[in-house]
Amino acid sequence: MDNRSNNSFGADNQQERPISAEWICGFVDGEGCFSVSSIRNKTTKSGVQIFPEFVVTQGAKSLHTLKEIQQFFGCGNIFVNRRSDNHREHIYRYCVRSLSDLDSIIIPFFAKYSPRTAKKNDFLIFRGIIGKMRSKDHLTEKGRKAIFRMIGSMNRKKMRQ
Repeated sequence: MDNRSNNSFGADNQQERPISAEWICGFVDGEGCFSVSSIRNKTTKSGVQIFPEFVVTQGAKSLHTLKEIQQFFGCGNIFVNRRSDNHREHIYRYCVRSLSDLDSIIIPFFAKYSPRTAKKNDFLIFRGIIGKMRSKDHLTEKGRKAIFRMIGSMNRKKMRQ
């Protein structure tokens, strides 16, 4: 007896099922990134801006997936990275950059639905940096140095001097 036609988890129903928190966590484990950059910015008092972001990337064929993730979280934007090289499609990036949205939506979600790959460590560091920024530590030299050390240990980067 063939039960495939009655299997609600079969390949035919993949597109029909609503997106779940567990699915998003797994997808981000493979296609997402918690990152924090430092950008020279002459308009800031220190001359440096700390720039945290949560990003998920996909090719143009899977843009609908990023739109579903954006709808799930209810925040963030989708940007196109137009390609003129030998790739056949543009890359799209779902980005959450708002400190408020990162702190109130993204951090609590991944605290509850923890990544299982090396991204778990990146998330924990990211969460710590967001906490320091919430406390305004990034506005002091000592706080920035602490954040730079934390950034240096994320995403397999070497320590900054």
